[in-house]
Amino acid sequence: MSDTPHRAILFDLDGTLVDTIALLLESVRHAFEGRPDGAPTTADWIAGIGTPLADQLRPYSADEADLQSLTERYRRYQRANHDRLTYCYPDVVATVRQLHERGYPMAVVTSKANDIALRTVTYVGLAQYFPVIVGVESTSRHKPDPEPVQFALESLGARPSDAVFVGDSPHDVRSGNAAGVTTIGALWGPFSRAQLEAAHPSRLLERIGGLPALLDSLPVPAAA
Repeated sequence: MSDTPHRAILFDLDGTLVDTIALLLESVRHAFEGRPDGAPTTADWIAGIGTPLADQLRPYSADEADLQSLTERYRRYQRANHDRLTYCYPDVVATVRQLHERGYPMAVVTSKANDIALRTVTYVGLAQYFPVIVGVESTSRHKPDPEPVQFALESLGARPSDAVFVGDSPHDVRSGNAAGVTTIGALWGPFSRAQLEAAHPSRLLERIGGLPALLDSLPVPAAA
């Protein structure tokens, strides 16, 4: 168990710490360019953000070979345009730095490929604050399953009762709820308040700069 007096903080990545929505949409449009039909709509693609890429692409693929081809086209565009279309949301860097200085152990829990997730947090200047990055290759099951959250907690040596998961998607909230952590719905991402409320987060947060005060309002974690 952790000997820190602070609860662990888990963050989703896309739509929570970084604004990569344009990158994700441009990548999927590129992947389907030239195909006569079967491309996902913008709304459908956004609804799947937070789940693994293969799960998002499979319903639009003719077979596994087609899925592999779409994935490769998507990944090539994503990697080539990553830096151009990756930004932190306002106040993210300052807030994460503040939480680090206050002693909170932190991790990223994302459905992104591990190498791209590491590239993202490094590019925006957050890598030093996240000793644990749980990506799609880290676990056999993925959000909304609780396994990625559980993996992050084990890596940090934290208990579910002493942890929060901040995420912008219903998939994040359901994953955190299933793992037994306090879930915080991030309202600055692409999902609406109604979509997040339907997943039953413990709390909702309007802006990430309010996270330290929200954490202060939660019950103090019990000693291990």
